[in-house]
Amino acid sequence: MAAHEVPQDAYLLDVREDDEWAAGHAEGAKHIPMGEVVARLDELANDGVVHVICRAGGRSARVTAYLNSNGWDAINVDGGMQLWQAAGRPLVAESGAEPTVI
Repeated sequence: MAAHEVPQDAYLLDVREDDEWAAGHAEGAKHIPMGEVVARLDELANDGVVHVICRAGGRSARVTAYLNSNGWDAINVDGGMQLWQAAGRPLVAESGAEPTVI
C-alpha cells in the first residue's frame, strides 16, 4: 500500500530510529524502533490493521512480515515516510523545528 492510500484514521506503526522520528513523523503514529518491536509487542493494537512505515519501506517490510507471522494483520507502507512527505501527508516534529524526513 502506498503512503497516499493509507486511511486518515489508520493505526500507523513507525519503526524508524529515534532521530528519524524526532525529525518528522505522522501525527498519531505509534513509534517503536525496529530493533525493539519484539520486546514491545504488548504495546501494539491487535484488533485491526497495523500499517507499518519506515523511511523507504525496507525495515517496515521486515516488521510487517514478522507481525503477520505472529497474528497481526499488518500492511507495509511502500515508499515509507519519503513518499508520505512527497504525497503532502502531514508531518509533526518532536524537535519543534520544521518537520522533515531524514
